[in-house]
Amino acid sequence: MIQESNNLNQENTEKPKTVYMGLCADLLHPGHLNILNEAQKYGDVIVGVLTDKAIASYKRLPYLTYEQRKVIVENLKGIKKVVPQDTLDYVPNLKLYKPDYVIHGDDWKTGFQREVRERVIQTLKEWGGSVIDVPYTKGISSTQLNNNVKKLGVTPEMRMGKLKRLLHAKPLSRFLEAHNGLTGLIVENTKILKDEIPKEFDGVWISSLTDSTAKGKPDIEFVDLTSRLNTIHQILDITTKPMIVDGDTGGLIEHFPYTVKTLERLGISAIIIEDKIGLKKNSLFGTEVEQTQDTIENFSKKIAAGKNAQVTNEFMIIARIESLILKQGMEDALKRAKAYIEAGADAIMIHSKEKEPNEILEFCEHYSKFENKKPLVVVPTTYSQVTEKQLETMGVNVVIYANHLLRSSYLTMKKTAELILACDRGKEAEENCVSIKEILNLIPGGN
Repeated sequence: MIQESNNLNQENTEKPKTVYMGLCADLLHPGHLNILNEAQKYGDVIVGVLTDKAIASYKRLPYLTYEQRKVIVENLKGIKKVVPQDTLDYVPNLKLYKPDYVIHGDDWKTGFQREVRERVIQTLKEWGGSVIDVPYTKGISSTQLNNNVKKLGVTPEMRMGKLKRLLHAKPLSRFLEAHNGLTGLIVENTKILKDEIPKEFDGVWISSLTDSTAKGKPDIEFVDLTSRLNTIHQILDITTKPMIVDGDTGGLIEHFPYTVKTLERLGISAIIIEDKIGLKKNSLFGTEVEQTQDTIENFSKKIAAGKNAQVTNEFMIIARIESLILKQGMEDALKRAKAYIEAGADAIMIHSKEKEPNEILEFCEHYSKFENKKPLVVVPTTYSQVTEKQLETMGVNVVIYANHLLRSSYLTMKKTAELILACDRGKEAEENCVSIKEILNLIPGGN
């Protein structure tokens, strides 16, 4: 009896087994619950909820914030502890908590996650732990669930806050121009696999140049806000990603607060305004046409007026500096950046029309030494040879591909029109066209 009692006491004092499970918890489905239920059979469950930064490193930003997802997981049954997982790599958390088991759906045996799994296996060997692979639940598609959410859409509040979340979660975000609903769908849905990792655009850029050109109007602020809002509404209706609007000069200081209020109410994430006055001419003309840069004092007042008009903390006003375009020199560009940040700008866009990225990279180097700096935005239209990795290394946070969809579509449409004229029929032009069926299937609800 004494021996049995000792054995019983020993069993009661043994440390319980622990099971670690990484979870995004953005779109929870029965497959996740199945894995969680299986995990509870092996011991106390620790769930590492992936942060926005961890998720954004390999796929789209989650719809819900980390804090929202954490609350959801904390309220699931049978979980001992919920902790943040800051990277896709499990190793840092595994070394911290030293679980006996790591449990995951067996889909991570293939694709880019197989390397993650292998690192988990090697790390667990250090203390005798092991991996439990749970068969993937059939009949459930995360892709289909995501598509269903896209069909439902997002609220203005959810969309507006995404840009700030991106800036915290990713070292560099990419935005692509859209000028109508169709191009909005392209930005929303275009995705590729590169080195087995999904890549897509993070958001939509609403360019005054492409919006004006698509309407057959010059890029001189002739297309007013009311008309531009029609384009914005078309794209908001069929997208969920954050949107940055090209606000040209922002107009009169007295008018700018109303523009801010209108865009903020729609759920736009940011407006970019350039420090020029008078009749707006496209910056890529440079000094070939007469363009007047605003004073630092006056443009700072415009920024401040816009910030004071905001209702939320999520909306961003981005100050675009034209000093390099107008040949005012690097010193002037840097001086303006400091002043605009002091005036309340949430980010700085530095513009250049040079064919080489040298002056942009020089600006970035100086800017990186600012004690008080905000996110940095660039538009590499003329210096397109620079890579995102180079820009990221230099401290750039957002890259905007400002007019590529319009420029590429014009080229193909013009060629198609010429072929029809030259051949007296449409057959030769078909090589430039997708099928009617593909077009019908492209638009949600069209089939």
